[in-house]
Amino acid sequence: MKKIMQWMFAAILTICGTTSASILLSSCKTAATAAQTPSQVVSTELIRTSQSWDGVELPDYLQGRPELVAMKYVFPAGQKLGWHHHPVMNYGILAQGELTIIGQDGKEKVVHEGEAVVEMVNTIHHGENRGKKPVVLYMFYLAQKGMPLAVQHPEIPLE
Repeated sequence: MKKIMQWMFAAILTICGTTSASILLSSCKTAATAAQTPSQVVSTELIRTSQSWDGVELPDYLQGRPELVAMKYVFPAGQKLGWHHHPVMNYGILAQGELTIIGQDGKEKVVHEGEAVVEMVNTIHHGENRGKKPVVLYMFYLAQKGMPLAVQHPEIPLE
């Protein structure tokens, strides 16, 4: 029964996240694109995975009451985000720009406008906006009350 409840929660989270992502991306359309909007609802699955962007399997769900968090991040052109790790599962949609995520092992992932990304969990990494325009990133976290979304590692210098 417990496994069934976990799978039901995962399905609800996926549906809510996909719906949220569709709404966010729809709100980013320009007036020219809005004129081409279909007359019916269009649903597009952006991502379905059990792995983070680096191919590592995601951990099991946390035990206890979940706290869902949605965040909007804006990275100015040329900005680097310091080394950090996420103790909770999260994924997001890049609404604008291009974001490069770098693992401590040197592995990189470039996320392009309109793409979804599943972040690493408990693995140190950082992000960079190497482009010429701001990055706008919407992230969705499965956390618990009082749990940090990210833990910074200022002891690791950025190059």
